[in-house]
Amino acid sequence: MSRVILVTGGAGFVGSHCVLTLLEANYEIIVMDNLSNAICTEINQNCLPESLRRIELLTSKKVKFFNTDLLDERGIGQIFRDHKIGAVMHFAGLKAVGESMVKPLEYYENNVTGTINLLKVMRKYNVKNLIFSSSATVYGLPQYLPIDENHPTGSTITNPYGRTKFVIEQILSDLSNSEKDWCIVSLRYFNPIGAHESGEIGEDPQGIPNNLMPFISQVAVGRRPKLQVFGDDFKTKDGTGVRDYIHVMDLAWGHVIALDKLFQNKWSGYKIFNLGNGCGLSVLEVITAFEKITGVKVPYEIVARRPGDVDAMYADNSKAIELLGWKPNYTIDDMCKHTWNWQSKNPKGYRTDNS
Repeated sequence: MSRVILVTGGAGFVGSHCVLTLLEANYEIIVMDNLSNAICTEINQNCLPESLRRIELLTSKKVKFFNTDLLDERGIGQIFRDHKIGAVMHFAGLKAVGESMVKPLEYYENNVTGTINLLKVMRKYNVKNLIFSSSATVYGLPQYLPIDENHPTGSTITNPYGRTKFVIEQILSDLSNSEKDWCIVSLRYFNPIGAHESGEIGEDPQGIPNNLMPFISQVAVGRRPKLQVFGDDFKTKDGTGVRDYIHVMDLAWGHVIALDKLFQNKWSGYKIFNLGNGCGLSVLEVITAFEKITGVKVPYEIVARRPGDVDAMYADNSKAIELLGWKPNYTIDDMCKHTWNWQSKNPKGYRTDNS
């Protein structure tokens, strides 16, 4: 099997960290990204996304890049025609929960239709090894904690983003049932945070951050005046929402391990794994941990709860530990330390006007 891996959405936060880890594991990487959540720098004349340019410097290896959209089936096909691809890691997709509430059609078109386009091209070129970037949002409102892979999915999802992930999972399951030569792994993320310990790549959301940790770090570095904490009346120990936070490098290694299993022909059909730390932290606990590690005060205000936010959600990760041979290695202190290393080195993210 060819060790050439196509990574869709590989210039984004999770995708870029997986690209780096795949290169370190001696895979050859092609990245396809429409740059909706990534930038190219002015000094980068070939318009290689800045995250990938830095990865090339960190690894001393090259990345082939194509500015191609999932909705461009012909463009996807061109990539497959010109390269002997062995497997696909599929990260590309719109992912802001709040935005999905006001732009549901765009989310269904981009995420679901885009994935169907990708699968059709993969089938045409007989590339049937896929690792899909899924989400714990498919579980909807938790019926019990911690959440394992047998928890019901679909019926109580609270936003269109989560429903697109659920629909895609159903498509993948149906496809693997109907065509037995597919090998598909869905990895259900909980809350990826942190950054590569070099501080050269990290999370750089465009506009106001939708997730907690980049919001905290942007406040700490002075880009925003204060953090908004959405609600203090949850049924938790301090009234703020509890979530499972996983270091992005632990997440990246989970992908590489799953890919290795596919290449060793140890699996067939459709597999699902939770990738989370296996415990929950409240918003205020994360703020406190960040302040302790960095010595920087993070001012915040309590504002109204967001529609659809649940009290607590965290993973049972025992299946991934047992069957993948994976386990999380980084603590919340590591996550805070590495986030701050990235943000303090890059106050404006990947933009070139950091000075």
